[in-house]
Amino acid sequence: MKSRILVVDDEDSIREFLEIMLKKEGYEVTLAEDGLKAKDILSKKSFDMIISDMQMPNMTGLELLKHVKESYPDIFFMMITAFGTTETAVDAMKMGAYDYVTKPFKIDEVRLNISNALRTKNLETEVRVLKKEMVREYSFQNMIGNSPAMHVVFDLVRRVSQAPTNVLITGESGTGKEVVAKAIHYNGPLKDKPFVTINCGAIPENLMESEMFGHKKGSFTGAIVDKVGLFEVADGGTLFLDEVGELPVSIQVKLLRAIQERVIRRVGSTEDMKVEVRIIAATNRNLEDMVQKGTFRQDLYYRLNVINIKSPPLRERADDIPLLVNHFLKKYNEKLGKNINAISDEAMTIMKGYNYPGNVRELENMIERTVALEAGSTILPESLPPMVNTTSGRRMASSHEIEMGDDGLDLDKVMGQIEKELLVKAIHAAGGIKKKAAKLLHISFRSMRYRVEKYNLGTVGDDELDDDN
Repeated sequence: MKSRILVVDDEDSIREFLEIMLKKEGYEVTLAEDGLKAKDILSKKSFDMIISDMQMPNMTGLELLKHVKESYPDIFFMMITAFGTTETAVDAMKMGAYDYVTKPFKIDEVRLNISNALRTKNLETEVRVLKKEMVREYSFQNMIGNSPAMHVVFDLVRRVSQAPTNVLITGESGTGKEVVAKAIHYNGPLKDKPFVTINCGAIPENLMESEMFGHKKGSFTGAIVDKVGLFEVADGGTLFLDEVGELPVSIQVKLLRAIQERVIRRVGSTEDMKVEVRIIAATNRNLEDMVQKGTFRQDLYYRLNVINIKSPPLRERADDIPLLVNHFLKKYNEKLGKNINAISDEAMTIMKGYNYPGNVRELENMIERTVALEAGSTILPESLPPMVNTTSGRRMASSHEIEMGDDGLDLDKVMGQIEKELLVKAIHAAGGIKKKAAKLLHISFRSMRYRVEKYNLGTVGDDELDDDN
């Protein structure tokens, strides 16, 4: 879209000149002969920028600027004057004007100032939109899950996000610890401040101190310029220490000082710098065991573990799998330009029965792969990766997993679920050929067909066979 500019000046020649010049530059231009007319136009139409004269009858440029900043704060304002002093122009800048030029002005100067102003406005708009997207993406309402384990996480995120308390998020790899950390940040008072991540397991020990705290030029070989550390970058916001259990003990000491005293010192410097940073740490390791073994400092552990949030493994929240599958299906349909709008009952049963050693990350990768390779509009069992169907990857129901409640249990329902899972397993072990699946289960094809229809596991297809067999 063309940028919209409102030109306000009581001189006809100035308005006409700017209109011709700006239209040649590709802008959409509207004219007003004074501030009152401009107010009326602004109430009916939106603009990206206003170029206004300083001295006008009925309403001065400063009065118009004040009205615009109060009612339309996103509009950039440029002042033009032949009469105002430097002090008056400075007053306009203090009130929120982006820039000013004096009459008679140079065309190239005006053209450049307008271009720079609109470029700045577009960047500010993009940043504002991105921040809103980040808040929406990482708000706890959009963390996927409806299981009891996830409701515990939601409640903790809701409460912890409002205070600058340090948080330790624990859980297996792939459980979404960083998503939890971002949800805490973007739902709290620091949401407009930086969120900076340090992957403690990915940075070599000899570079870790420099990455965290920065360094001075010449402090070591290769330090050819001053470097700002990530603590400084995160100042005022949140620093997320991912896989904090991988930190070398030598760095743990310096991290502890930064957290306790809220000061850092660049490598090679003799001066301390004050920083205000909220720490959220995450690990898939047992830090308590590491403390006992002497590989993780006890005092640092207590500083980090003020509030502990456990990110549950996917196998403990199997009821969330359909929600996650549909979420990732929508995401990768959009990303890959596909239109897969359904998942067969068999495929969903298989996905719910898999152990997911890689947790939510593995499920997301599985859905991305499936969407990329699926030629039809429905995800079928054969679309899923082979390892999902292996015995080691499946959670088959067994008698010791079934608990008898105070009110007993529905035996038919339980047995039906076990039978359905065994049928699905046999069908996939047979490559989808139900004749072979019947033989694996030592039942007749007639019995197999009856059970397939009973549990809505699909049609017999090309596998035709007499009922007697």
